[in-house]
Amino acid sequence: MAGLTVLVVNAGSTSLKLSAVEEHDSAEPVASLAEAPSVDAVAHRIVHGGARFREPVVIDDAVRRELDALTELAPLHNAPALAAVDEARGALPGVPHVAVFDSAFHATLPEEAYTYALPHRWREEWGIRRFGFHGLSVAWAAERVPVRRLVVCHLGGGCSVTAVLDGRSVDTTMGFSPLEGVPMATRPGTIDPEILLYLQRHGAGNPDELERALEHESGFVGLAGTARVEELEARDDDDARLALAVFCRRVAGAVASAAAALGGVDAVVFTAGIGEGSAGVRADICGRLAFLGVELDERANREAQPDVDVALPGSPVRVWVVHAREDAIAARAARSLL
Repeated sequence: MAGLTVLVVNAGSTSLKLSAVEEHDSAEPVASLAEAPSVDAVAHRIVHGGARFREPVVIDDAVRRELDALTELAPLHNAPALAAVDEARGALPGVPHVAVFDSAFHATLPEEAYTYALPHRWREEWGIRRFGFHGLSVAWAAERVPVRRLVVCHLGGGCSVTAVLDGRSVDTTMGFSPLEGVPMATRPGTIDPEILLYLQRHGAGNPDELERALEHESGFVGLAGTARVEELEARDDDDARLALAVFCRRVAGAVASAAAALGGVDAVVFTAGIGEGSAGVRADICGRLAFLGVELDERANREAQPDVDVALPGSPVRVWVVHAREDAIAARAARSLL
């Protein structure tokens, strides 16, 4: 089945991408489902598979209903992905549709990493645990930079930092939902849970209103009024500088935490829109990680075109800028299943 052409439907929190992926991972962008070429299968990136889905699965009506139940855990992601599933199944009914899960890569998290220090009844009855996301992106980065102790910074509309040991996820910043972790375009990352209880007690909003603020009005938008890093970098005002400083500080702290989980670090990868596109963000984060042995080549960083190593020749820790290829991993997963 290696020769199958797979249409990959990647509905992210801020974008929808279609690509036809051939064997050997070559891909061509597809403008719309109506313009899709003849394909043998369709692979759908689904962010949250919960405890139920840890492997790719062919989408039938029963699976589709099960996926609906997971939407409340990742409404910003699963909802548009499932809308795309429905549209694609209608447009291409003659081929199998396969769900490929971002959370599946993190099934290797050790118990001490995925367990929250919460009451037993919450963990057992409600399945409260860390799941982790951006798994397809992390898997590709780990393949491109095959070192033993790797930290992958997926920095885009959504952002996460993952510790990868011998190709397996052992810690990650996103948790029960994609809200946890470092700040993002419109999400705050980790906050004190008492903040939400305090706001609710004082009439600042019901759960739906608070969730909307967390999903759409926080992060870069909450700090500086825009979700776009290039706009923040072009501005010369205190809000923009603060937004970037908060972001870089938190990402650097997450990398340091990942290094602790790994017992050291051999390489750091920057990937996705911000990770690939912002030399300034990479420089700021790496500057904060000098104590770990990160030594950035400033010129190589400014001129970086993925995939490339931008560390100084003698740096004990390599720094890579890697182009995200979630589509390639998703297509492979669909082929392996079919």
